[in-house]
Amino acid sequence: MTTYGSFPGTRPRRLRTTPAMRRMVAETRLHPADLILPAFVREGVGEPVPVRAMPGVVQHTRDSLRKAAVEAVEAGISGIMLFGVPEEEKKDACGTAGTDPDGILQVALRDVRAEVGDELIVMSDLCLDEFTDHGHCGVLDAEGRVDNDATLERYAEMAQVQADAGAHVVGPSGMMDGQIGVIRDALDQIGREDVSILAYTAKYSSAFYGPFREAVGSSLKGDRKTYQQDPANIGESLRELALDLEEGADMVMVKPAGPYLDILARFAEAVDVPVAAYQISGEYSMIEAAAEKGWIDRDAAIMESLLGIRRAGARNILTYWAVEVAHRLR
Repeated sequence: MTTYGSFPGTRPRRLRTTPAMRRMVAETRLHPADLILPAFVREGVGEPVPVRAMPGVVQHTRDSLRKAAVEAVEAGISGIMLFGVPEEEKKDACGTAGTDPDGILQVALRDVRAEVGDELIVMSDLCLDEFTDHGHCGVLDAEGRVDNDATLERYAEMAQVQADAGAHVVGPSGMMDGQIGVIRDALDQIGREDVSILAYTAKYSSAFYGPFREAVGSSLKGDRKTYQQDPANIGESLRELALDLEEGADMVMVKPAGPYLDILARFAEAVDVPVAAYQISGEYSMIEAAAEKGWIDRDAAIMESLLGIRRAGARNILTYWAVEVAHRLR
């Protein structure tokens, strides 16, 4: 082989030679504190119920949820996001169980706060879809459309009962216009200026939500395309971002994560508040299913997917692998 002096003079491969070298020069790192665990708690069950479409994920009982919260603290992750699954007969058109102080989500919030106090950031999903008999994220008008402004009144009440139950952070996920401002006002009115709002700023109408609907026992018929964002749009997300910040959001989120890394990167470049991303059920289930068939290396795929989300700009990642990955990182 003919050589030409010291060509090539620049050899990037020198910085990839060993695991120690690659670790030393890594530009992006995952840490347990980056992670938040989404968790489901189901009313009226005596033992955890496996979610068929999400291997390894369960609908918790109140007792098993408390244990999961303790495990999350021990793993060193930052937070837990709670979703309530009421008994079917308690669902109605207005999602009354979602604002009942003794509803499953509020009970679970009190349970977890009593168990772990301030050692874990306790977050609550602020939306009506788990509690409505039609499965939409708000109340419907006479023509069956989601009534934005009537829904905001329900969200305000929901924010107050969740704060009273112990939520450190509320996560409005319904994509109603004006929801952040209304919720901030509702919290401030009861002296809960300390409760933060994690805005689901860019929540896209996605095919990847399918397994989640089993996890929350969704009653949805149809779709949510009239209020969740169109996957084709970027500018719309940036407009939503400006509105949420103007209305008082403390943190903002992109959901789903993996298919929308470009949106996540735009958010991270544009704002100086924490940006989160939700690695949703379909993203989780695809990796688990492919790994079960032996088509991919499960552990490597999990870590690569999370690293990509972190590299795109997410300060925090909601992922069903939060505790598992935190133990691996430690």
